[in-house]
Amino acid sequence: MWRTSRSPFRNVARLRTILGVLAAHGFHNAVTRVKLGNFILDRLIAKDLEHLSAPERVRMAFEQLGPTFVKLGQLLATRPDLIPLEYSQEFRKLHDQVSGVPFPEIEGILVQHFGAPLSEIFASFDEVPLAAASIAQVHRARLKDGSSVVVKVQRPGIERIIQDDLQILRGLAELANRYIPEIRVYNPKGIIEEFGRSMEMEINFVIEANNVRRFAANFQDDPDIKIPNVFSAYTGRRVLVLEALEGIPLSQSGALKQEGIEPEEILKRGLRAYMKMVYSDGLFHGDLHAGNVLLLPNNKLGLIDFGIVGRLNRKTQNAIANMFLALAEEDYDRLAYLYVDLAPFTERVDTDQFARDIRDLIAPYFGLTLKNVNMGRMLMDSTAVAAQHGLVLPSELVMFFKSMVSLEGMGRMILKDFDFLTYSLEFAKDLVHVRMEPKRMFSDASVVARDMNSLISTLPRQLKQVLRKLNDPDFALQIHTRDLETLRKSIDRASWIIFWGLLLAALTLGLLLRP
Repeated sequence: MWRTSRSPFRNVARLRTILGVLAAHGFHNAVTRVKLGNFILDRLIAKDLEHLSAPERVRMAFEQLGPTFVKLGQLLATRPDLIPLEYSQEFRKLHDQVSGVPFPEIEGILVQHFGAPLSEIFASFDEVPLAAASIAQVHRARLKDGSSVVVKVQRPGIERIIQDDLQILRGLAELANRYIPEIRVYNPKGIIEEFGRSMEMEINFVIEANNVRRFAANFQDDPDIKIPNVFSAYTGRRVLVLEALEGIPLSQSGALKQEGIEPEEILKRGLRAYMKMVYSDGLFHGDLHAGNVLLLPNNKLGLIDFGIVGRLNRKTQNAIANMFLALAEEDYDRLAYLYVDLAPFTERVDTDQFARDIRDLIAPYFGLTLKNVNMGRMLMDSTAVAAQHGLVLPSELVMFFKSMVSLEGMGRMILKDFDFLTYSLEFAKDLVHVRMEPKRMFSDASVVARDMNSLISTLPRQLKQVLRKLNDPDFALQIHTRDLETLRKSIDRASWIIFWGLLLAALTLGLLLRP
């Protein structure tokens, strides 16, 4: 058991807090199993929590432990392929809503960032935050040149808090993997590593600014979609300054009742933009909820908050298009094979059974409209079925499913009977058609030709190495099998059968040839 003085954790006080909260919510046994029981002062679970399920208690513990753990829970809510379904469902209740930081603290960060008083940078600055979340808050302001902007400012000390929590989570994942064998199937180290990468990108506003610029370039020719401009000269790791879009968030009550707003046209334009991100750009908004969509004049849409984005390669883009086609045709075998092809290779998948399980999940909802079923949620649940068959799907595909959940939520707000699948099929078929165009086929063939050229150029060297190894007198071909003993017994049994068969044949032949 580790002593405090020898603990490998950098922030022991924070570690003690985390373990204490977990113990208070009924998980002291888990803390003890990973050899950290000496950090717990009180082992009694609060009486008002005794009647709650384990997933409920974990969710409440995460809420108490603050922004890093809330963000972790929100990530896990989108990954039913990584954790038990009852936990991912409970984590959906986590919300990233906090009170604003007092303005003097925000002003201190801004003065440190700009190296000058705010009065030298801004003509005006609204001290009341427009929005506040666990990592940052947003203020309206006006630059000296008259530009109306929004300023996203990182909360004081949040980067250090997240770094300390991530270091502790990595250590706890390592210990859980070592001392709790039954948890290894969920790959706790892999989960925390994925979460760490996500958080490190989200707290760096330079990365978010680059995301905004890329989306602006992708939609520069689309008159219906507006992406804010980045004021790069004023932006850094902890401060992001963007053009203020004068619109009303779709989440605001009465937003769709404004004069001149056509709800169905709004929905179609939004879906068209989303499908362009997925099928054409391979870069999509990973947090496209109603608060991040602004209704602008003339039924235009403004998109904001690009801290979380998903990236899709061509293989995954094609797979998504084929998934919609497979769903429309109720071809569950095809859908199962698409999942198997996208997941890391494993020999343990019974694809036929997997297809039947996918069918049992999806078939009862086939033909229902958006009013009756959320296709994104259904596809999210299908990742849990995949996990039961040993398949872990790419994180970007699961992020796509999660974004579909948000998109369909907005769809229900706008037009309750809108059929997401039917509309999506138009884009899926267009993608398949585009892939078959001569220019695209020539481009794909060029990629194959380059790969073949690389293979041909390296093949002689690789073949020479193989031949050298084969000619080595110490070379031995090794064959591994999980059932080697069974194989040996089968060979022995076959040898005896052959022996007695030959003996019987010799005796029979001898009798026949006797004079």
